[in-house]
Amino acid sequence: MLMKIAEMENLLRQVRKEDRTQEFCQDLATSFSSSTCRIGKPGISWQQVHSWFIHRQKDSLSIANVSVPRISPETSMVLKGGTAAELSELAFEAKSSRDNAWYDVSTFLTYRVLSSGELEARVRFAGFGISHDEWVNVRFGIRERSIPLEPSECDKIKVGDPVLCYQERLDYAVYVDAHVMEIQRRLHDINGCRCIFVIRFDDDKTEEKVQLNKMCCRPN
Repeated sequence: MLMKIAEMENLLRQVRKEDRTQEFCQDLATSFSSSTCRIGKPGISWQQVHSWFIHRQKDSLSIANVSVPRISPETSMVLKGGTAAELSELAFEAKSSRDNAWYDVSTFLTYRVLSSGELEARVRFAGFGISHDEWVNVRFGIRERSIPLEPSECDKIKVGDPVLCYQERLDYAVYVDAHVMEIQRRLHDINGCRCIFVIRFDDDKTEEKVQLNKMCCRPN
């Protein structure tokens, strides 16, 4: 996802506004939706891509005229106790207060320190416009992006592991935190991993049987 964001930023600078047609945005949306980091996630529409360019252009104009404090890679990694060099290889996800689900982070816009001393970041979620920007607690609501696994990597998931799992209900479908309660190992076939994972969602404590493509593992 970090590479895709960098690609979008380059296109913002290189492609003229009048050349960002529906066909151009549709090609980008198709490319992003088919990338490995989007496995199991809803597809990206050309409207979302077009909206990203519009809002990012406005942000760029605002930043050019106003001095806005931003979370730099160095600042973010200091908070995580690592080095700036390590951050360059990482992507992040943030927890939305609207639905308690995790979404990929597109941009850290600015930050603030509350009276309690807690640090919050203003986050732009990947694939969403400015109306969905949120203030997120850095300590509890921002983390390294969860990792989708290839079928051959299912043995990396163990009972008790925390995972990010696709939760589908009648009126919504989101990625939320869960824990693996049981694993039913099965022989793989031409379609990939056939193992069954019994997971328990952290929010409502319900249990569900899912396959590997519905889960992402958490970085060590």
